[in-house]
Amino acid sequence: MKRRLLVLGLGSLLGATAAYAHHSFARDYAEEKQISLEGDIVSFEYRNPHAWVYFNAADGSGVVRRFGAEWANPRRLEQQGVGATDLRPGDHIIITGAPHRSATTYNVHLKSIRRPADGWTWPDARGFRR
Repeated sequence: MKRRLLVLGLGSLLGATAAYAHHSFARDYAEEKQISLEGDIVSFEYRNPHAWVYFNAADGSGVVRRFGAEWANPRRLEQQGVGATDLRPGDHIIITGAPHRSATTYNVHLKSIRRPADGWTWPDARGFRR
């Protein structure tokens, strides 16, 4: 009986730790707001726990900054047709997303991305997340 309680207790602790580690995007991003940024990709990191698109774009005051766009995890992106080689440094993109809650942190929670040169978009025109 003691062993069963110990196992249940440890299992609950591990589950709570995992749930805490995977935070809500709303903790870091103002999900009720939306901004659009246009710029050129510096790098695309297709890794866990979330993929990141780093790009140079002008901020609200016109100063060019390096932004990071936090995306979904690679497994989800793969299921939606987005691969590790779909975005490359130098690609000109337009990203729409929720801005970071800190005005001095140049990150967004990516909601849509478009590459005007060839019309590549996520999600696509039908709303399907590739």
